[in-house]
Amino acid sequence: MRHGGDLAAAEAAFGQPRHGWLDLSTGVNPHAYPLPPFAPEALTRLPDPADVAELCGIARAAYGWKPDTPVVAGPGAQAMIQLLPYLRVRGPVLIIGRTYAEHAYVWARAGHQVREAWSLSHADSAQVVVVVNPDNPTGRTTEPDVLARLAEDLARRDGLLVVDESFADVSPELAMAERVVPRGMVVLRSFGKFYGLAGLRLGFAAGDEEMVSELAGELGPWPISGPALAAGKLALPDEAWAATTRLRLTVDAMRLDRILTSAGFNQVRGCDLFRTARHSRASDVHRRLARDGVWCRVFDDRPDQLRFGLPGDDEGFARLEAALKSAVKTAA
Repeated sequence: MRHGGDLAAAEAAFGQPRHGWLDLSTGVNPHAYPLPPFAPEALTRLPDPADVAELCGIARAAYGWKPDTPVVAGPGAQAMIQLLPYLRVRGPVLIIGRTYAEHAYVWARAGHQVREAWSLSHADSAQVVVVVNPDNPTGRTTEPDVLARLAEDLARRDGLLVVDESFADVSPELAMAERVVPRGMVVLRSFGKFYGLAGLRLGFAAGDEEMVSELAGELGPWPISGPALAAGKLALPDEAWAATTRLRLTVDAMRLDRILTSAGFNQVRGCDLFRTARHSRASDVHRRLARDGVWCRVFDDRPDQLRFGLPGDDEGFARLEAALKSAVKTAA
């Protein structure tokens, strides 16, 4: 399965660009949280369980979860996505999508009967329902109250709702927040995307007490690294940085919209960390952009769509705009 950020694959296919890569293939914030240097102990000592518990408390406050909500920290939301299917008895799973392809893949690999559908109206026949909110890559959103009612229905029949909120930091109004309950629901949060620190590998799972406890057991006694622990404790409580960053990302996303629309793309959708857009010659445009050193996300199952992350500065926006104009013109 292909993902964004694989510049080695890009170079293998298209060579090394003369001016280096403008990597827009991920939905990671290009304006990373300004971390100070790590204390030596972050690298030389095993993370203390009390510090991990403190970080989970900080995450509860940052994400609006109740103080008694079960929470576990792990090495990125992806780690929890990989483990969850093995903590449930095999049965029918509904993925609301098409969406982030790893969800369907890992549940099917674990032996569940996976079905993908666009609407929650198909949830009655499923034991597990997976919703990405806001969705990647479509940007589709689902109201938290709708998900809360679905979670209640699933809990009554020992089912589970998995809500992947990896991109919810840019749209906190969509987050389950205080609606997260310790039965029938697991909410996943990614730290690295919004804070621009994807390499630290930090994420959280909250909700169903049994599932969170089993996740903690599977992750083991040191679920996150010392640097990830230190970064989370610094960044998550910084509400001023988060508010300023949301505004900056909104402005940058609108700027990206104008560039894509001017280049002839349509149905531009997404969230404030990426935009997915349609073009009749998307595959050709992707190849021409890559030859110009601009790497965006292409989808094997959606050949008319490309996903673009946000450039990090004016130079990046100007480079993207020029490359798009050239690529669209030659692909016509």
